[in-house]
Amino acid sequence: MEIEQLKKILDNLAQSHSENEWIEFKHNFHSPEEIGQRISALANGARLHNQPNAYLIFGVEDE
Repeated sequence: MEIEQLKKILDNLAQSHSENEWIEFKHNFHSPEEIGQRISALANGARLHNQPNAYLIFGVEDE
């Protein structure tokens, strides 16, 4: 993936201002087990909602 593509995706995600079944924002890193569980849940959520990707974004405080 090109840097410009990644920036565009992050800009679009930042504009959503909310989490859902396939987008989650985290302020800090967590344990590897918790990260694995969240990735699995997000992937399942994306699949259930016919989304091609799921996103776990670190460094952002969720509201």
